[in-house]
Amino acid sequence: MTFHCSTCGFDEADWDDTDLVRTLGRTDYLLRHAEADLPESLALPVAELERHVQAVAGIDHDADVANAHRLLHRCWEIAELRAAAGDLPAEQHGRVEQLNVSNGGVPKRPVPEFEVGRRGPLNDHQRFRRHHGRVWQALCLWSAEVIEALQAEGHPIGYGSAGENVTVRGIDWSALRSGLLIEIGPVRARITVPAEPCSQNAEWFTGEDFGRMDHDRHPGWSRWYATVERGGIVRHGDPVVLAPRS
Repeated sequence: MTFHCSTCGFDEADWDDTDLVRTLGRTDYLLRHAEADLPESLALPVAELERHVQAVAGIDHDADVANAHRLLHRCWEIAELRAAAGDLPAEQHGRVEQLNVSNGGVPKRPVPEFEVGRRGPLNDHQRFRRHHGRVWQALCLWSAEVIEALQAEGHPIGYGSAGENVTVRGIDWSALRSGLLIEIGPVRARITVPAEPCSQNAEWFTGEDFGRMDHDRHPGWSRWYATVERGGIVRHGDPVVLAPRS
């Protein structure tokens, strides 16, 4: 019998050994972004989480699974603390500009709709899973306005070029951060971390400077990953709500 956490949504059935190794190897990256720009008023409550040993009922056969749950549950706890303290941007409304999938690699091609499960769009695939395909990377999101601003700088990039699944219009991309909820049509997801740029995207940038979409170098310009809390069928033009208050 596999373990499912009814609080954070962690489900052991979603994970294989590769997922566990790669996720635990990114512990510092996940926690750094979960705690980024933490208000001083939340410094102590977040520090208190360090003392709280998560009870992982039902898991005693695989320490890696337990550790992955503790890691993602901690990120969830930090996000919930921030939400309870009102440390959120104002609710924003946008729409789906384009949906993109591929059989592996970039660019991803536009489709009118796709079904989203815990692993992301059911008809989307990654060519290399070394840095992709974890549960917390289920959806890759990017801004139409950011892409158009890059085009204005002279970069030969378009919607889907860099591999985002959902190109979003109407959301202030600089407001995104780890832990925020986002609703895309019927799908409810939680923003996890910025997607790190790689050389596969070099051709979309003048001088092959794919670091132009590196979050650490250029905050507000990166793609973001999200984990799926509620799946469904997303269609072109569907509403997008960032930081829903309901």
